[in-house]
Amino acid sequence: MGSLKKADFGVAAYVLAAFIMLIVPISSGLLDVLLACNIAVAFTVMFGCMFATEVLNMSYFPTILLFTTIFRIALNVSSTRLILTTGDPGNVVQTFGQYVGGGDLIIGAIVFIILIIIQFMIINKGSERVAEVTARFTLDAMPGKQMAIDADLNTGAITDAEAKKRRDKIQEEASFFGSMDGAVKYVKGDATAGLIITAVNIIGGIAMGMTRQGMELNDALNKYTILTIGDGLVSQIPSLLISLSTGILVTKGSKDADFGTVLIRQLFGVPKVLYLVGAVIAGLGIVTPLNTFIFVALGVIFIIAGRMIAGTIETAQIEHEADEEEAAAEEIRQPENVTSLLQVDPIELEFGYGIIPLADVNQGGDLLDRVVMIRRQIALELGTVVPIIRLRDNIQLNPNQYIIKIKGVQVSEGEILFDHYMAMNPGYVEEEITGIPTFEPSFHLPAIWITEGQRERAESMGYTVVDPPSIIATHLTEIIRQYIAELLTRQDVQNLVNNLKESNPSLVEELVPKLLGLGEIQKVLQNLLREGISIRDLLTIFETLADYAATTRDTDILTEYVRQSLKRAISNKFFPFHETTSVVTLDPKLEQEIMASVKQTEQGAYLTLDPVKTKAIMNSVGTETKKLEDLGKMPIIITSPIVRVYFKKLTEDYYKDLVVISYNEIESNIELQSVGMVTA
Repeated sequence: MGSLKKADFGVAAYVLAAFIMLIVPISSGLLDVLLACNIAVAFTVMFGCMFATEVLNMSYFPTILLFTTIFRIALNVSSTRLILTTGDPGNVVQTFGQYVGGGDLIIGAIVFIILIIIQFMIINKGSERVAEVTARFTLDAMPGKQMAIDADLNTGAITDAEAKKRRDKIQEEASFFGSMDGAVKYVKGDATAGLIITAVNIIGGIAMGMTRQGMELNDALNKYTILTIGDGLVSQIPSLLISLSTGILVTKGSKDADFGTVLIRQLFGVPKVLYLVGAVIAGLGIVTPLNTFIFVALGVIFIIAGRMIAGTIETAQIEHEADEEEAAAEEIRQPENVTSLLQVDPIELEFGYGIIPLADVNQGGDLLDRVVMIRRQIALELGTVVPIIRLRDNIQLNPNQYIIKIKGVQVSEGEILFDHYMAMNPGYVEEEITGIPTFEPSFHLPAIWITEGQRERAESMGYTVVDPPSIIATHLTEIIRQYIAELLTRQDVQNLVNNLKESNPSLVEELVPKLLGLGEIQKVLQNLLREGISIRDLLTIFETLADYAATTRDTDILTEYVRQSLKRAISNKFFPFHETTSVVTLDPKLEQEIMASVKQTEQGAYLTLDPVKTKAIMNSVGTETKKLEDLGKMPIIITSPIVRVYFKKLTEDYYKDLVVISYNEIESNIELQSVGMVTA
C-alpha cells in the first residue's frame, strides 16, 4: 500500500509541476533539470512501447499522452518566458541550438523544419489513421469474439473463469483502441503548438532584443532565432519520440509478441534473403561507379551474416530435435503422472477427420452452435442443466464416423456422408428415390443418402430431408435425454436448491436437510427425468416433498406423490387437448397379483413374480402396445396409482420407450380410449 501511495504522489507531482510552470517563472537551472527529465520520460515511453508483449500492457497510454503533452507545453511556456525576459534559457536549450543546429541560423532552421515535417506529416498522420481504423475494426469484431468465447465455454474448451477473463480483455481492448483514436489528436496538436510557439519566440525575441536591449536587427535575429530553434528542438525531439511510441503501439501486427525479437527475426531471419541482398549490393559496387570498397564490403557482410544465421538455424533444429528426444525419453523413464487421466467428461462427442469441417467455424461449420442450442433446448424441456459437451476429433475413427460417450464409455455411434443429405420416408411417399441405403442413427429408421441435386426433388415427393449437422445434433439430443437422469449429480441438485432458495428460502429450509438429504432429493429428481418428466417446476416438487417426507422417506413413493402433483404437466406432455388419446389399460386382477408379489425391505421394495408369469405379462404388453404402434400412436399404459411404479420397473428392461401413467396423473378433462388390456 505504501508503494502505491508513493506512485500516486509521483504522478500528482508530475502533473502539478506542469501547472506551476504555466504560472510561476522558474530559473534556467531548474529548467535544465526538467528538460532532461522530459527527454528521459520520452525515451522510457518509447522503449516501453517497443518491448510491450501486448498492447494492454500499455493500457494507460492515452493518459500518458495527455500528461506528457501538458508537461511539454508547460516547458515551452517556461523556456519562452526565459528567452524573452533574460535571453538565457539555460544550458540545454543553448546546447541544442548551437550543437544540434550546428550553431548556424540556416542549418538549425532547416533541421527544425525537417523534424516538424517528419512528425506532423508522416508519423502523426499515419498513427492517426491506423488508430482510427484499428478502433473501428476492434469494435466491429467484438460480437464475433464474444460468440467464439460462448462457443468455447459451451463445448468445455474453457472454464467460466477463463471466459470472464477473455471477455474482460475484449472490453479493455475496445476501450483502449477507442481512447487511442482520440488521444492521437494530442500528439498532432502538440506538433502544431510547437510550430506556433517557435514563430512567436522568433518575432517576440527580435522585438525584445531591439527594444529592450538595444541590439541590432542581425544580432537580435541571430541570437534569438538560434535560442528559439534550440528550444524548439529540445521540445520537439521528445515529442517526436512520443509520436514514434504511438505509431509503434498502434501498428504492432501481433498483440502477443516481443517487438524487437519478432522484428529482427522477420527482417533478418531468412538466410536466402541476406544472400540475395549481399549479391545485389556487391554487384552495384562492381558494375557501377559507386564506391567499390564500401558496397563490396557491405555485400560481403550480408552474405556472411546470412551464412551465420543459416548455421544458427541448423544448430537450433538439431538442438530442438535432441531436446524432444530427451524429453520423450525422460517421460518414459519417469513414473506417469496419472492425475490428469482420472477426470472423466460427462458427455463426449468424438468424430473422424471427415467431420471436422462441420465443427470448424472457420470452414462454415455450425456444429458448435447446435451444441449450444441442445443445452438450451434440454434446459427448457426438462428443467436441468446439461453438463459441458466435449467435442474432439479422433483419428482412430473412420473419417465419417462419430461416437457418443457418457462418462467415458461409448453408448452410441453413427456415420454420415459429407456433402450428402439423409432422406426418410414418413410413410406416405408413393414414388421412391434412388440413393445409398442407411439407417437414421437416433431412432434406427430406414433412410437413404442423397446428393445436393436430389434434395429438392425428394422434398417435393414428401421425403423428410436433413443435413449431416442436424443428424448428429438430433442423435446427441436423444442420447442426452436418455441418460440425463444419470448425468444429474448432487452438485447439480445443490445448484438447483440454491436457485430456489433465493425466491423461497422458507420452503428450502423446511425441507433440506431437516426432512430429506441432498441424495434423496437427487433420487426423486432422477426418477422423474428417467421417465421424461420435467423438473423445471421445482417449487411444486419441493412443496410436495415437504408435505409427504414426514411420513415416508422412500424415494420411489415420494416420486409418485410428486408425479401426481405434476399431473397438469404430464397430461400436457402425453395427452393432446381436444383429442381422444388411445391407450392400453392393466387388468385389475393382474394389478392385484403384482401388488401381492411386492416385498418391502430396508433397501426398498422389489417384485417376486414368477419368471413364467413375467414372460406372459411381457408378451401381453408387446401384443397390446403393437395395436397403438400400428395406429401411429405412442405406447401408453394406464394403471392404478399404487401399481404404476412397480409395473414400470417390471417393463423398463423390455420396453424402454413404454410410457406408464397412473389415473391420478391425468387431468379430469382428458379423453381416453382403451384399445386393449394387458393380462397375464
